[in-house]
Amino acid sequence: MAGLKICGLRDNIEEVADLGPDYAGFIFYEKSPRYVGIDFKMPVLDKTIKKVGVFVNASTGEVKRRIDNYQLDLVQLHGTESPEYCRELKGAGAGIIKAFPMDERFDFRLLEDYERAADYFLFDTKTEAFGGSGKTFDWEILKKYTLEKSYFLSGGIGLDNVGEIAQIDLSKVHALDVNSRFELRPGLKDTQAIQLLKQKIGILNSGYQNTIIK
Repeated sequence: MAGLKICGLRDNIEEVADLGPDYAGFIFYEKSPRYVGIDFKMPVLDKTIKKVGVFVNASTGEVKRRIDNYQLDLVQLHGTESPEYCRELKGAGAGIIKAFPMDERFDFRLLEDYERAADYFLFDTKTEAFGGSGKTFDWEILKKYTLEKSYFLSGGIGLDNVGEIAQIDLSKVHALDVNSRFELRPGLKDTQAIQLLKQKIGILNSGYQNTIIK
């Protein structure tokens, strides 16, 4: 059953939380247009929604401070963090999502060193920036993935292509991770579009996607 992560939250967090996503993502990378800022105050969220902090090559000390300050359930590492870096954070009280940029040249053997260091992988479109491009990668690449660890699927997922996800092995998709294609401006999410996405994910999980999702 694929879950849902809404990333890049900042300006209407409570409204999105009312829709009941499985994960809420908050970006602590200063160069992102969805950066939460230095004075960010985390609202009280339902305990069923896991809070994810997104970092790019931050120091482990900085990540640990954010985990403590915001009671993060997971951290998403979107830079070039090493397996040793991930292992150092293992005892900080949050799960580890290690993101990897995907293109047709990606070598899945690179993941083997991270298999024990991370709780989940995240596959996103390779761009010059660290995510948030709104562009998809060729999901056929994922047929080369042979590890047992489940992953978050990111990169350009929208209402127009979510049905195509049925063509990959859903048993390994832990959650769909959406961001820029479900917002009115950076940090402000389109709740009506997210509501429609949740309906489509429900259909996808039910196994009837080929005839119903349009």
